[in-house]
Amino acid sequence: MTGTTNFDEKINRREVPALKTHKMVLGEGGVSLFAAGVADMDFRAPPAVMAAMQERLDHGVFGYETVPDGLMPALTDWLRNRHEWSVEASHILRAPNVLNILAIAASLFTEPGDGVIVQPPVFFDFYDILNENSRRLVSNPLILRDGRYSMDFDGLEKLAADPKIKMLFLCNPHNPVGRVWSKTELQQLGDICAANNVLVVSDEIHGDITFDSRRYTPFAALGPKYAQNSITCLSPAKSFNIAACCSAFTVIIDDARRKAFQVENSRLTVNKNNAFASVAMEAAYTKCGAWLEDVLLYLEDNLSLVRTHLNAIPQVKLIEPEGTFLLWLDFRDLGFSPEELTAFLRQGAGWAVTRGQAFGVEGEGFARLNIACTRADLELAMRRLSTAVEQITPIS
Repeated sequence: MTGTTNFDEKINRREVPALKTHKMVLGEGGVSLFAAGVADMDFRAPPAVMAAMQERLDHGVFGYETVPDGLMPALTDWLRNRHEWSVEASHILRAPNVLNILAIAASLFTEPGDGVIVQPPVFFDFYDILNENSRRLVSNPLILRDGRYSMDFDGLEKLAADPKIKMLFLCNPHNPVGRVWSKTELQQLGDICAANNVLVVSDEIHGDITFDSRRYTPFAALGPKYAQNSITCLSPAKSFNIAACCSAFTVIIDDARRKAFQVENSRLTVNKNNAFASVAMEAAYTKCGAWLEDVLLYLEDNLSLVRTHLNAIPQVKLIEPEGTFLLWLDFRDLGFSPEELTAFLRQGAGWAVTRGQAFGVEGEGFARLNIACTRADLELAMRRLSTAVEQITPIS
């Protein structure tokens, strides 16, 4: 298979049981909605990934397998060349997915009732993981000022001083607000956590998706002090749109924690290998850098399209993203309750996006929009939003 992906190609996601277009997400009667809630892309996977999977399929034997010799070097080369982060292969463990890493980290390195800090509005599965593992969720909300989010370091310092707070879940880059945290911000967070024995568990699944030549900084790449006090969660799922056929990686520099993770992986038997995931990930990291660059250009044009439409809808504000293909939109000037906003977006605009309150009470009045879709679909969706707003209030 050769050539590049046509990102304008309309692909019927309903031909497979895609979560984004399933009734469990869209609800009954949601077939006609613009499906932009689930965080995956509507684009075909990179041709090199599909070719690698086809070659593996053609082999025809699918017995038990070990990790291919080239997979870990593919990952470490990618991290070094793209993100200037040198990681020893021996410090990396496999995991089924990022959520699995987060759950195991909370289970291993905190006790029931211990506090784990999150920074809302933040990825909703953080809440579920902590609740289901009987950990106490401790909120350190981000600060929204002049259309940009920042961390509340004063609040973080006070919370971290509590000896019953043992861990912080970091989202880097941040889902849903789109911040790509700077080195200075990450260092300040890391210094506070290290001084108070708060372990940083960093979800960095969106690290490859950044805009305007902005660089994502892996938390553990800041230096030995930060690396020793952290667990990093990585996966190519978002970068190459292979969430259904890949796994994840855990980077743990601290020997004792890594050994504990290895033992737990074995105890839970989550250390098996999937042949298709292995070849897909190796191909992605070794052959698909140019494909990713094409995706980023397409996403930036989609972002420009959204900006253009919202310039004519002053009641809806874009929180300018620095990364991820997820936009955080501020609908508060429309004056709706959370329930009214959901109804307006679904019934008025025909949108099925993620409700802001799913990311914490700080998200009320907001919604998360996925722009990793065809430009035609996004254009139509934005026109529908404009019409829906016009019907409730004149646009000045």
